[in-house]
Amino acid sequence: MSRTVSRRSVLATTAAAATVAAVGPLATATTAYAAPPTLPDGTSKDKVLVVGIDGLRHDVIAANAPHLKGMMANGTYGTSLLYTNPMAATSSGPGWSTISTGVWPDKHGVKDNSFAGKNYTRYPGFLARLAQVRPGLSTYAAVDWKPLDAQGTVTAGADAKLVLDGDRDGYTGHDATIAADTESILRHQNPDVVFAYLGQVDIVGHNLGAAHAQYRAAIATVDGYLGRFLAAIKARPSHSTERWTVIVATDHGHTDAGGHGGSSIEERRTFVLAQGPGIAAGATPGDTRLVDVAATVFKQLGIVPDPAWGLDGRPVQERSADPFETLYPALAGRVDETGIPAGVLGWTHTAPSGWSVINSAMGTGGVAEWRGWAFATDEFWSRTQRDQFRELNVRSRGIFAVADSDEWDDKASSGRFDSTLVTPAYAVGGKSSVTLDFTTLYRPEGSQSARVLASWNGGTPTVVRTYTTEVISQPQSLTLAIPAGATNVSFRFHYTGSNNWYWVIDGVKISVG
Repeated sequence: MSRTVSRRSVLATTAAAATVAAVGPLATATTAYAAPPTLPDGTSKDKVLVVGIDGLRHDVIAANAPHLKGMMANGTYGTSLLYTNPMAATSSGPGWSTISTGVWPDKHGVKDNSFAGKNYTRYPGFLARLAQVRPGLSTYAAVDWKPLDAQGTVTAGADAKLVLDGDRDGYTGHDATIAADTESILRHQNPDVVFAYLGQVDIVGHNLGAAHAQYRAAIATVDGYLGRFLAAIKARPSHSTERWTVIVATDHGHTDAGGHGGSSIEERRTFVLAQGPGIAAGATPGDTRLVDVAATVFKQLGIVPDPAWGLDGRPVQERSADPFETLYPALAGRVDETGIPAGVLGWTHTAPSGWSVINSAMGTGGVAEWRGWAFATDEFWSRTQRDQFRELNVRSRGIFAVADSDEWDDKASSGRFDSTLVTPAYAVGGKSSVTLDFTTLYRPEGSQSARVLASWNGGTPTVVRTYTTEVISQPQSLTLAIPAGATNVSFRFHYTGSNNWYWVIDGVKISVG
């Protein structure tokens, strides 16, 4: 049957979902299709299948999804949260662009489903990149949301593709077609990289909501397709000599009532699930992000990305060396932040080994969680207050350090927020320079201040960088000449404010040269 309203016209929102609620969620495709295309013969024993399931909220995956659950047991399963506006909406255009390109929306340029501002020339999708650097690979893409082809998001660079129109014909039948063709290609041909997109879960999410039983039924159907793909790979005559990686990811979540595009936690939920050579079984890391899909594809094919590609992602098997990641056992639930569910463990004042926090100049009272520098997860911190740019902390991973005078001041307090985060002392003897790298999100207002200071041999700290303007989750690098006689250096992040936003630090790395 034909759909009267496109499910993703410009921006998919809860209101738009209500518009299409009268359309049956299990509409079937009526258009005929040809046999699967014939691909060039593959050239690699390292092979990758990426399955993109639109609008799959990972916390709704139920017991009737045995193949997804099996991959979680046999592979690495990392959940995370998306950005929101003004970086980009929690919609399919930005989501699939992030997955395909391996960079965040502030680079690939797609902020909504109009695709205005796309920058795929500078940041192409991984199939387009493979066509540039490994043209001998045999690649295939199948989609039934047409913009992923028309805009060049996913299919660009593929040797062969199947493009169907789910908005016009219905996604149930077209998903079945994509499943059948992908299964056939995996079983009977010799592809190296395959991308299969499935859209019906998102349709049910729009029409009935993520809390509806039919949403879970749609997940079960897609799980069956995944099982067929995995069986086809195992049935390949050459399977024993091949090294297959399978990756499953989604572009956004859904509200319980149905819809996405906004800033709720439920709309922001995403995941990357991967199994294959070198990928740990049963791992559930907290530092995986949606940009990691493309980087994982390259890693599993033995391709080392050129730094000039500007990837934000990294392979799912790579863990953060950040010392903040050691703090998971110390994470606690809410104290004063009553809007955060009690079961969300996501903050601590315990500093990593060798680090310290100086609060001698802090005011009194305030919200307990944010009295001085704290260490928190994205879910815990961004739940404190929506739509104040906390959702834009995309380049932090896992646990990060945050000084939030705005939230601290939400409970009776006196004095100013004044706290200093201090690193361990790092040996620099005999070297000429030291470089401090980190990622930061800084939002200033009023008389707030943010300074980085260096202390040589435990001496009086000196200011080496001052922030006066907004920085939206960007890498920072500061190289200093080492003074004569200095044998060690420690750094300090000193923040002051009074209900004047926040400062985030993550990914701290010290190197000497």
